Amino acid sequence: MPLQRVTLITLGVADLTRARAFYAALGWQAVDEIPGVSFFQMNGLALGLFGLADLAKDQGRPDAPLGTGAITLAQNFATPAEVDAAYAAALDAGAIPLKAPESVFWGGYSGYYADPDGHVWELAHNPYWPLNEDGSLTLPTTAP
Repeated sequence: MPLQRVTLITLGVADLTRARAFYAALGWQAVDEIPGVSFFQMNGLALGLFGLADLAKDQGRPDAPLGTGAITLAQNFATPAEVDAAYAAALDAGAIPLKAPESVFWGGYSGYYADPDGHVWELAHNPYWPLNEDGSLTLPTTAP
């Protein structure tokens, strides 16, 4: 089994109902739910939404003040137009705009928003990283 892999990303949320509604408005469908947690199947991994207090307790640190914003989750798209459409859909669903999509220094096109709990998402088109047919990304090998 490969060592460089992630199988589940879990986001702590203040209001699970609100968080579910936000991701549903983006067209995401929960595939499994247990009390206090919702899971969304993605390409090769899953995204979980977990109430903040319950997540801290599950981590074995019930009094920890869990924060947000120190990590960026990203979705890459095949074209800048797809980035613009996804950004508009996120704002329509209640996202907080951080940076409207624009051409960027590395030669691509990207923008940022935060979900209602402050989790930051980047939407990007990278002409140097073509996407697979299923939308997944395989980085080009440049190392010797």
